[in-house]
Amino acid sequence: MKVALIHDWLTGMRGGEKCLEVFCEMFPSAHLYTLMHVPGSVSKTIEQMDIRTSALQALPGSARHYRYYLPLLPAIVESWNTGGEAYDLVLSSCHCACKGAKFPSAKRRVCYCFTPMRYLWCQSENYYAGNWKQLALGAVRGPLKKWDLRSNRQVDEFIGISDNVSDRIRRFYKRDAVTIYPPVDTEFYHPDNRKRGDFYLVAGALEPYKRADLAIEALRKWNRPLKIVGKGTMLESLRQGAPPNVEFLGWRSDEEIRDLYRGARALIFPGEEDFGIVPLEAQACGCPVVAYGAGGILETVRDGETGIFFKEPTTESLIQSLEQFEKMAWDPTRLRAQAERFSRPRFRREIEAYLKK
Repeated sequence: MKVALIHDWLTGMRGGEKCLEVFCEMFPSAHLYTLMHVPGSVSKTIEQMDIRTSALQALPGSARHYRYYLPLLPAIVESWNTGGEAYDLVLSSCHCACKGAKFPSAKRRVCYCFTPMRYLWCQSENYYAGNWKQLALGAVRGPLKKWDLRSNRQVDEFIGISDNVSDRIRRFYKRDAVTIYPPVDTEFYHPDNRKRGDFYLVAGALEPYKRADLAIEALRKWNRPLKIVGKGTMLESLRQGAPPNVEFLGWRSDEEIRDLYRGARALIFPGEEDFGIVPLEAQACGCPVVAYGAGGILETVRDGETGIFFKEPTTESLIQSLEQFEKMAWDPTRLRAQAERFSRPRFRREIEAYLKK
């Protein structure tokens, strides 16, 4: 088959890029289209592909501030020169705009959808709350939603990353979707024999909707050690208001994060996620999860068995769950078994089986 892969942007190895990496392994000769690429920011498997960028690549400051070009993305995507080649399969992995790229001669166009754009369809109040960015987003949200719906004409079939996301696709796009869960590298993330420490862990991008502030405030009142891995637009404001028992570690290597999973008392996951690979990586290392009980986490953590949910997105609710967590015993073999249900080989098998239909 002649295959084209499409991905919104290549700026780092997060959950979406780990899915794309498997697609690149499946189709190493594919053309990889992406709106913007920062060389060296993703894995060797992705970097060695035939990467083709859009006009966004040449815009000033796009390597760092590509999100600020959101109002221009419809025009950039629709004017994208995809070469007019007759692909047998176009497989997009999308959370923003790339699914709207036009491949008029393609025989089949499949979108592996991480979510309909959150800042347009849901959770918009958690993006840039209370500043000029929120006002700017509000001004363009209406036209962008109309374009997002129109761009769905470029997709023949949708696959959602969770039942949570597949439900959004049905509600917002009025399109059917099947669910195939993303991959977790359970070969890399595994326990060792070390004793668990006394610290709690938060890991991921420090953006408003991730709600790291809830974990910081809970641990301030509870006075237990908290380590935070990650960077993002909220880093400085979170750091300035944090108590002495909270330590910011910045971005760390996969090996370092694995060691933190192995040593943490629990992973705190306070935001509402589409799916959430981080909690599964933690469980694969034998680390239980304390999470806000909404969104994709309901499909990846077993309440009372591999983690515990708090019911309200408040400091008080989180503290109550942490106190309950301390009274419970956790079986590392059950944690590991839960993560193995989402393994990389399983993901590849399910994608291959779907594409053979």
